[in-house]
Amino acid sequence: MIFTPLPLDGAWLIEAEPIQDERGFFARVICRKEFVFHGLNPDLQQASMSHNKVRGILRGMHWQAAPHGEIKLVRVTSGAIHDVIVDLRATSRTYLQHYAVVLTAEKPALLYIPDGFAHGFQTLLDRSEVYYHMSEVFHAPSARSFLWSDARFGIQWPLSNPILSPKDKTAPLFDPQLLA
Repeated sequence: MIFTPLPLDGAWLIEAEPIQDERGFFARVICRKEFVFHGLNPDLQQASMSHNKVRGILRGMHWQAAPHGEIKLVRVTSGAIHDVIVDLRATSRTYLQHYAVVLTAEKPALLYIPDGFAHGFQTLLDRSEVYYHMSEVFHAPSARSFLWSDARFGIQWPLSNPILSPKDKTAPLFDPQLLA
């Protein structure tokens, strides 16, 4: 596994190192020992998946507030997404900065998203499936979001006219009080 730190403090891209032969490949994607070595939390409590029927679906920007904040480990198992994270940790040197990466099923990589980050993505292909591991069980009263197009962040989404849930369409603009 190849661990690459990203420009936002605590965020990592973790790429598999496939062992290939004529049948295909085999690769580790999570290894407790290697996570601990890189200072990452390997304790995952819940796994979820998101199946997205068409290109252009946008989900985000979401997080869970303390004390139910969560680390997310995100992998695309089918299709491709434009994945965006925003550092919402007020004490971080990268506070309110965002980072985007394209994740695809063809290149087995995981995005490690620290606790205190908002997360969202837009599908780039039909039938894109996203698999998440989280360090905490979902806690609905702690669920938070801000508007995906909030100008404060200047996030450049690749496709115009995204397909949104009613919740994401009406999410508020970012307010630091949402962090509590």
